[in-house]
Amino acid sequence: MLLDKEARDGLMSGCQLCPRKCGADRLRGRGLCGGGERALVAKVSLHPWEEPVLTGEKGAGTVFFSGCSLRCVFCQNYEISHQEKGVAVSDEELGRIFLKQQAAGAAVLDLVTPTHYVPQIINGIFLAQKEGFSLPVVYNSSGYENIETLNLLKDSVDVFLPDLKYYDSGLAEMYSGAADYFAVASEAIERMVELAGSPVLNEEGIMTGGVLVRHMVLPGARRDSMRLLDWLWSAFGDDIYLSIMSQYTPMYRAEEFPQLRRRLTTFEYESVTEHAAELGFTRCFVQERSSAEAAYVPDWECTGLP
Repeated sequence: MLLDKEARDGLMSGCQLCPRKCGADRLRGRGLCGGGERALVAKVSLHPWEEPVLTGEKGAGTVFFSGCSLRCVFCQNYEISHQEKGVAVSDEELGRIFLKQQAAGAAVLDLVTPTHYVPQIINGIFLAQKEGFSLPVVYNSSGYENIETLNLLKDSVDVFLPDLKYYDSGLAEMYSGAADYFAVASEAIERMVELAGSPVLNEEGIMTGGVLVRHMVLPGARRDSMRLLDWLWSAFGDDIYLSIMSQYTPMYRAEEFPQLRRRLTTFEYESVTEHAAELGFTRCFVQERSSAEAAYVPDWECTGLP
């Protein structure tokens, strides 16, 4: 599907793409997310550290977008999500970036923090497909999504990769300024499952359909993590992939919040992974504790861009 100028401009003016619904006229300025009329791309790379069902031999073909509609105080990508480093590209240039990732041998096209650029992404995918693009498209987001925006992606996205960050509204408000996070994200993930269906892997073991939910365990919040797992199991059983992440590293404004000033303990992380096993999750990825290092955060020099 290609959005014509009228439809695209309609989505950009009085923007309602994310749950913030700030109403910004992004044809002339920027929204609360930091996004304007053109997609702002911070980095294009082959990323080896995604889940095995997304990386293949050479890695996931990541396209990191600048700005964010959630803007968590502990964001490990804060240099691009908050400081908005990046290069503005046209829809046509975005399509060419997608084609370059395919030519480089990427297993999937991994669109990171894409919510505020859905119209540009839809057009970029359509234009790339006209030139032979065929990779599975992964929508890698915070989980804080409007149903109406997700519906636009029905013919453009194969795999949804949402975070599920908080169950407790107090944590969501304190760390992301979004007390409605769980109410919004849970409904969004239900819609993602409806759109993408059960997980599908190709002959190389790469995910070509379905939903993979990520949850990063936060220090002091293991019981909140367990409540999230309880909800996921009650809603979907083992019909999704789950990735429980231990990589939390105090960064950005974490020092302002006493609970966030330290890394996880082994007890906290293992409590959550053991709970997942007790519930019955089998399609579940876990991380080595060594992943909680700043070295795993990408270098945000603008590379791979036109």
